Formats: sequence, structure tokens, C-alpha cells
Amino acid sequence: MKKDRTDETTDSLKKTFFSVLKYLSLNYKKILLIIVTLFAALVFAFIKTASSNTLSSYNIDEIEVNWVPDKTIVAIKTLPATASDSTTVEKGEVIAKKQIPIDETQYRKLKKMAETASYVDYRAFANSALFHVILVVLVFFFSSRVFFPTGIEFKELITECIFYVAIFCSAVMANKSIEFSSPYTTCMWIPAVFCVFIVAILFGQLNAVFFSIIVSFSVLNACAYELEPFVFTLATTLTASRIVHKIEKRTDMVAAAIVQAVLNVVFLLIVKIIFNASIAEKWISIFGVALNGFLSGILCLGMLTPLEVILNTASPFRLMELSDLNNATMKKMLVTAGGTYNHSMMVASLAESACREIGANSLLARVGAYYHDIGKIENPEYFVENQTGIDNVHDSINPSLSVTVIRSHVKRGVEKAYALRLPGPVINIISEHHGNQVLSYFYNEAKKIDPDVNPDDYSYSGTPPSTKESAVVMLADTVEAACRTLEKKSVPALDKFITTLINGKIEHGQLNNCGLTFKDISIIHDSFVQILTGYYHSRIEYPEQKESAEKEQKIPETADSLKENEKTEAKIETKSESRSEAKSEGKSDLKSETKTELKVSSKKEPKSESKTEETRTRKTKGKTNGK
Repeated sequence: MKKDRTDETTDSLKKTFFSVLKYLSLNYKKILLIIVTLFAALVFAFIKTASSNTLSSYNIDEIEVNWVPDKTIVAIKTLPATASDSTTVEKGEVIAKKQIPIDETQYRKLKKMAETASYVDYRAFANSALFHVILVVLVFFFSSRVFFPTGIEFKELITECIFYVAIFCSAVMANKSIEFSSPYTTCMWIPAVFCVFIVAILFGQLNAVFFSIIVSFSVLNACAYELEPFVFTLATTLTASRIVHKIEKRTDMVAAAIVQAVLNVVFLLIVKIIFNASIAEKWISIFGVALNGFLSGILCLGMLTPLEVILNTASPFRLMELSDLNNATMKKMLVTAGGTYNHSMMVASLAESACREIGANSLLARVGAYYHDIGKIENPEYFVENQTGIDNVHDSINPSLSVTVIRSHVKRGVEKAYALRLPGPVINIISEHHGNQVLSYFYNEAKKIDPDVNPDDYSYSGTPPSTKESAVVMLADTVEAACRTLEKKSVPALDKFITTLINGKIEHGQLNNCGLTFKDISIIHDSFVQILTGYYHSRIEYPEQKESAEKEQKIPETADSLKENEKTEAKIETKSESRSEAKSEGKSDLKSETKTELKVSSKKEPKSESKTEETRTRKTKGKTNGK
């Protein structure tokens, strides 16, 4: 028993060890970046500690005679007397004992130790270092796949680390300056709102919320654990992440800047009321935080364009630019693959509406749908939506070759997307919109040739959707293409057919990793039905259209048909003359005449009179037999 338990413990340790190694090999860049960021923050923390009048984490300004320490304070180095101060301190000397009030001599020694530039309070620095280590653990927790199933990109982490160091550094410097040492004036110089604006627009609201929490705690440490800057920073950054959540136009940033300036003033007044500070005191802080909020929005507007180019993120502004259909790629698709273009427009409408209903990024879904089939531009004739007026190319080639061409449009689409420098989320939609499902039609055709064919050879080589937007585009793509084949596009027919299509995706595991719930799928289904019902709605024929249709039925002959009839009548006359010359062969001639009349009748009479013609033929045959 003991041996079995030992073996189980050893196996579990091995698994844990290899899991850690795998995690380190996959995330070593991120870990190294966080370590560098921690080191940079500790440098500023050391500067703060070395330049502050602290002693064993106590601020000397808060110490006075008869002060009772809660721990024993021991001198860590010798401080000789100077011309201005005759007090001496010996290394290892007990300056103050725990729970015993200090006297005048002890106070002078404590003050000398705190104000000496060469005397660094390593205890305070260690506390700051441990605080930042806790923040690092918090960063790993917030960046885990619990909150971000697809993970956080390295470029995003670099941006946030740079902003973190900038905010911490500015808070330290503002708190150390004499003019802005007040906790309320310190808030003027912290660029937290500006950084959160950038993070929220470039990387999303959830990232901005987590970043707001992290930087607020860093401000707490930078300001010697004063609560006023911490509360103010947390409130303003969280509101900033929400203000720009639904922003779509660059000019909206001006309105966001004004709103943020007003909220900064409101939050500062609330903080002053909470901590019993005079509202009139340090009035410059009220003007300063208002200016901070307004300039944060304006500077964000100016910085977004270069950051979007450098980081290539799916920001709302970048997506709005990509949604412009006048770009060269979409124009080329319209000309060379018109069917694919119209299909993409319809998929975009379906995906955008569904994502809006379930609370996903509707703009990202729309842009992803526009570009999801750009790989079809190279060989448009191989795709059924572009085969109007031509034969199906796949009827004359092997199913394996057809599958190779069909599957290649995903790979070519991804290659084109990288060449166009499309944002990563859009590229993911292109690569995932078919998942790894089997091309059932060509697979069944191949099974007729070889029953032992491998299904993997007739499957897409992509991965199932990893985001809600990607999954919605996949469903919209399938539904739009399949519903075109329905003969009767009524609401019940569409409802039932769309349900079947969605259930098929679920059964084949295509929606396992996208985060959609059954409630979301139900909402998506209803949205698809509503959009397609409106698209395939029936129209009432106008009276002029009915009259025109009736005339076309009564007079089916065109110029070509009239010419054909003239030729037929000429043949009849010729055959009639020959019939009169050959009276001796009456029976055979009569049969020939009957056949000729039948041919003429079949060409001249409308299709609706086919039964009358058959009756006439029978009567003719009867007469012939009688003769």
C-alpha cells in the first residue's frame, strides 16, 4: 500500500513538473516581460523609499515624543555626529522598544536616521517589493484563460506593462514633490485615465477593467498607502473603460473627454467628502483633475492612429475603416466573384444582427463576414454562387480535386488577410468560419468510388470557432448558403431548416470552444429567422405584370419561332405535292401525311394544348386504319 501511494505521489509530481515546464515553454516571453516590468517598478519603489523620511515603514512626520511603537527599532548603521546635529547613532543600538513610549533623545535619534540620505529604509522597500509581487500574481490570474479563453496577445501585454510603469512612476514623482504632495493634488498628475482609454479602445473593456484594478493598487503603493488617490484612480479608470465601450467614431472621443472631465470633478468632490477634507482647500486640484480627464481623451484621439498602425488591433475605429466597401479588395470581389460578394453581404447582415442581440461585438462580426471568403477571389468559378450561366466545374473533375480547391479558399483567405494586415480577430474569423467539418457532398461522392475513403481527407483543416463572433459568422455562413436551396421559404420552413443546420453544428462539435450558451443559440436562431423572412418575403404581382404574363402565354412565338414555323409550312407543302403524285401508295402516303400534321401541330400549338393534340392524333390513326 505504501509503495502504491509513493508511486502515485511520484507520478503526480512528474505530471506537475512537466505541466510547469510546458507552461514556461509556451509563455516564457510573457513571464520575462512581467519580470522586467517588476524590476522597473522596483527601481522607482527604491527611489521612493530612499528619498522618503521613513523608518521601519514609519513616516517620521507621524512620530513625536511619547509615541508608542508596535515593534522594536534597531539601528542598522552608525551615524556620527555632525556640526549641525550632535546626535550619534551606533550600529545595532536599540533605539525604541516595542510598546514603550519614546523620549526626546530617542526621538532625535529616530529623526536623524530618517533624514539621513545614506540611510535607506529597507524594511519599507521590502514591503513595496512584496506588494508588487502580489500584483504580479493578480496579473497572472486576470490574464488566465478563465477570463480570456484565447489568451492575451504579447503586444497587448507589452502595452499594458509600459502604461503600468508610466503610471507608477508619475504617482511616485507627484507624491514626492512638495507642491503636489497632497493626496488630492497628486491625482492631477496620474495619467491612469489616458492609459485606460487606450487599453479599452484597442483591446476591449474587460482588459481595461482588469488593468484599472491593477494600476489603482500600484497608485496606492506609490502614494504611501494613502486611500484618497487609490479610490479616485479606481473610480475614474473604471468609468473611463465604460465610456468608450460603444464608441465607433473618432469624433466621439471629444464627447468622451468632456464627460470624463466632469466625472473626475464629481469623484474628487465625493472623495473629499468621504475623507472629511475641505472642498475649498486645494481648489487647484478640482481644475487639475478636470483638465486631466479632458486632455486624456484628446491625447488618446491623437495617439490612437499610430498605435493602431503599430499594434494592428481590432479597435472600433479600425473596424469602421475596414467596413468601407470601397476598398480595392471588396471591389475586386464584386467584379470577379459577384456571387461571393452578395453572399458575404448577407452573411454580414445576419452575423451583425445576431451578435448585437447576444451582446457580442457586432462590428467585428460584420467586418469578419465581409472578408471571410476573400480566398475565393482567385478561383471563383469553383464555387456554386459564382456559377450562374455556366456548367458546374466539379461535374467534370475528381471529388478529391474538388475538395482540394474548396478547402484552399480558407488558407488563401488567411494569406490575403495577413498581406492586407487585417487585425488578428478578423483573421481568426476567416480561418475558423468552416471549422474542421467534413465536406459531406464530396465525401459522399468519393465513397461511391472508394467506400474506404478517409473522412479527414475531405474535411476542412481549420479549427472550430474560439470566439462568439467567429461562431456566429460560421452559423450565418451556413444558414445563408443553405436557405437559398429551399423551394418554399415560408417562416415555418425557415425556422425548421435553420434549427436543423444549427443542431448539425452542435452535434459535430463545432461550437464547443466559442463560449456560446444555449440561450445565445436560441437568440441567434430567432434573429436569423427574422432577417431571412424579411429577405425572402413574397410580393404581389401588379395588374400590368399579370396582363403581360397572359399575353406571353397566348403568343409564345418570337421572331425565331415564326421563322421556324415558316420553314415547317414549306416542308408540308412539298410533302403534299409528292403525296398527290403518289396516289398508288395511298395507305403509306396517308400515314406520312398524318405524321407531318402531327409535327406541325406540335410546333405551332402551346404546351397547354398537348392533350387536345393527343386526342386529334388518335382520331387520325383511327381514320387511317379504317381506310
